[in-house]
Amino acid sequence: MSRHIIEIPDLEALPEAAEKFIGLMGDHTVFAFNGEMGAGKTTFISALSRALGVTEDVASSPSFAIVNEYRSDTTAELIYHFDLYRLKNLEEALEIGIEDYFDSGALCLIEWPDRAADVLPLDTVNVTVEADSAGGRRLVVDIPDEE
Repeated sequence: MSRHIIEIPDLEALPEAAEKFIGLMGDHTVFAFNGEMGAGKTTFISALSRALGVTEDVASSPSFAIVNEYRSDTTAELIYHFDLYRLKNLEEALEIGIEDYFDSGALCLIEWPDRAADVLPLDTVNVTVEADSAGGRRLVVDIPDEE
Protein backbone atom coordinates (compact mmCIF):
# COMPACT_ATOMS: atom_id res chain seq x y z
CA MET A 1 0.00 0.00 0.00
CA SER A 2 1.22 3.50 -0.75
CA ARG A 3 0.17 6.52 1.30
CA HIS A 4 -0.09 10.05 -0.05
CA ILE A 5 -0.94 13.27 1.80
CA ILE A 6 -2.68 16.21 0.14
CA GLU A 7 -2.84 19.39 2.19
CA ILE A 8 -5.79 21.74 1.61
CA PRO A 9 -5.13 24.92 3.60
CA ASP A 10 -8.34 26.67 2.50
CA LEU A 11 -11.27 26.49 0.08
CA GLU A 12 -9.29 28.29 -2.62
CA ALA A 13 -6.85 25.35 -2.66
CA LEU A 14 -9.59 22.80 -3.49
CA PRO A 15 -9.15 22.84 -7.30
CA GLU A 16 -5.40 22.23 -7.01
CA ALA A 17 -5.98 19.48 -4.43
CA ALA A 18 -8.52 17.83 -6.74
CA GLU A 19 -5.99 17.86 -9.59
CA LYS A 20 -3.37 16.27 -7.33
CA PHE A 21 -5.91 13.61 -6.34
CA ILE A 22 -6.71 12.88 -10.00
CA GLY A 23 -2.99 12.32 -10.52
CA LEU A 24 -3.11 9.56 -7.89
CA MET A 25 -6.23 7.79 -9.14
CA GLY A 26 -4.63 5.56 -11.75
CA ASP A 27 -6.98 2.79 -12.87
CA HIS A 28 -8.81 2.62 -9.54
CA THR A 29 -12.54 3.24 -9.67
CA VAL A 30 -13.79 2.82 -6.08
CA PHE A 31 -12.84 5.47 -3.53
CA ALA A 32 -13.97 5.30 0.11
CA PHE A 33 -14.05 8.71 1.81
CA ASN A 34 -13.81 8.50 5.60
CA GLY A 35 -13.97 11.33 8.09
CA GLU A 36 -16.00 12.91 10.83
CA MET A 37 -19.28 14.66 10.10
CA GLY A 38 -18.36 18.07 8.70
CA ALA A 39 -14.78 17.09 7.82
CA GLY A 40 -15.30 18.13 4.19
CA LYS A 41 -15.94 14.87 2.35
CA THR A 42 -18.82 16.25 0.27
CA THR A 43 -16.98 19.51 -0.39
CA PHE A 44 -13.93 17.66 -1.71
CA ILE A 45 -16.00 15.23 -3.80
CA SER A 46 -17.76 18.24 -5.34
CA ALA A 47 -14.41 19.84 -6.24
CA LEU A 48 -13.14 16.51 -7.58
CA SER A 49 -16.25 16.05 -9.73
CA ARG A 50 -15.81 19.53 -11.19
CA ALA A 51 -12.15 18.78 -11.93
CA LEU A 52 -13.28 15.59 -13.70
CA GLY A 53 -15.56 17.62 -15.99
CA VAL A 54 -18.94 17.52 -14.24
CA THR A 55 -20.65 20.87 -14.80
CA GLU A 56 -23.92 20.21 -12.96
CA ASP A 57 -24.13 21.28 -9.32
CA VAL A 58 -22.77 18.53 -7.07
CA ALA A 59 -22.29 20.73 -4.03
CA SER A 60 -24.64 18.82 -1.78
CA SER A 61 -24.48 15.37 -0.33
CA PRO A 62 -26.76 12.81 -2.00
CA SER A 63 -28.13 11.74 1.41
CA PHE A 64 -31.73 11.80 0.31
CA ALA A 65 -31.15 9.65 -2.76
CA ILE A 66 -28.27 7.55 -1.33
CA VAL A 67 -26.57 7.71 -4.73
CA ASN A 68 -26.36 10.43 -7.36
CA GLU A 69 -25.16 9.87 -10.91
CA TYR A 70 -23.12 12.47 -12.76
CA ARG A 71 -21.53 12.43 -16.18
CA SER A 72 -18.32 14.19 -17.08
CA ASP A 73 -18.92 16.69 -19.85
CA THR A 74 -15.32 16.26 -21.03
CA THR A 75 -14.93 12.46 -21.02
CA ALA A 76 -18.59 11.27 -20.81
CA GLU A 77 -17.45 9.07 -17.90
CA LEU A 78 -20.08 8.11 -15.34
CA ILE A 79 -19.46 9.11 -11.75
CA TYR A 80 -21.50 7.72 -8.86
CA HIS A 81 -21.50 9.66 -5.59
CA PHE A 82 -22.76 7.63 -2.65
CA ASP A 83 -23.70 8.86 0.81
CA LEU A 84 -24.37 5.75 2.87
CA TYR A 85 -24.89 7.61 6.16
CA ARG A 86 -28.61 6.80 6.37
CA LEU A 87 -28.22 3.09 5.65
CA LYS A 88 -29.00 0.97 8.67
CA ASN A 89 -27.18 -2.18 7.56
CA LEU A 90 -25.41 -3.95 4.72
CA GLU A 91 -28.66 -5.45 3.43
CA GLU A 92 -29.93 -1.96 2.54
CA ALA A 93 -26.74 -1.36 0.54
CA LEU A 94 -27.25 -4.64 -1.27
CA GLU A 95 -30.88 -3.71 -2.02
CA ILE A 96 -29.77 -0.63 -3.97
CA GLY A 97 -27.43 -2.85 -6.00
CA ILE A 98 -24.24 -1.37 -4.62
CA GLU A 99 -22.12 -4.27 -5.88
CA ASP A 100 -23.36 -3.67 -9.42
CA TYR A 101 -22.17 -0.05 -9.20
CA PHE A 102 -18.74 -1.21 -7.98
CA ASP A 103 -18.51 -3.77 -10.78
CA SER A 104 -19.63 -1.31 -13.47
CA GLY A 105 -16.18 0.18 -14.02
CA ALA A 106 -17.62 3.65 -13.40
CA LEU A 107 -16.04 5.94 -10.84
CA CYS A 108 -17.59 5.37 -7.39
CA LEU A 109 -17.03 8.00 -4.70
CA ILE A 110 -18.41 6.79 -1.37
CA GLU A 111 -19.09 8.73 1.81
CA TRP A 112 -19.60 6.69 5.01
CA PRO A 113 -18.18 3.54 3.35
CA ASP A 114 -18.16 1.65 6.66
CA ARG A 115 -21.88 0.96 6.02
CA ALA A 116 -20.86 -1.30 3.11
CA ALA A 117 -17.36 -2.33 4.20
CA ASP A 118 -18.02 -6.04 3.69
CA VAL A 119 -18.66 -5.61 -0.04
CA LEU A 120 -16.06 -2.99 -0.95
CA PRO A 121 -13.68 -4.29 -3.63
CA LEU A 122 -10.21 -5.29 -2.45
CA ASP A 123 -8.65 -2.52 -4.55
CA THR A 124 -10.74 0.25 -2.97
CA VAL A 125 -8.71 3.40 -2.36
CA ASN A 126 -9.25 4.64 1.20
CA VAL A 127 -9.27 8.39 1.67
CA THR A 128 -9.40 9.95 5.12
CA VAL A 129 -10.44 13.59 5.32
CA GLU A 130 -9.07 15.29 8.42
CA ALA A 131 -9.72 18.83 9.65
CA ASP A 132 -6.81 20.73 11.17
CA SER A 133 -6.93 23.37 13.90
CA ALA A 134 -6.41 26.20 11.38
CA GLY A 135 -9.54 25.29 9.40
CA GLY A 136 -7.71 23.50 6.62
CA ARG A 137 -8.07 19.90 5.57
CA ARG A 138 -5.72 17.03 4.91
CA LEU A 139 -6.43 14.07 2.66
CA VAL A 140 -4.69 10.84 3.56
CA VAL A 141 -4.91 8.64 0.47
CA ASP A 142 -4.11 4.94 0.91
CA ILE A 143 -3.75 3.21 -2.44
CA PRO A 144 -3.59 -0.59 -2.48
CA ASP A 145 -0.66 -2.14 -4.27
CA GLU A 146 -1.34 -3.28 -7.82
CA GLU A 147 -1.39 -7.03 -8.25
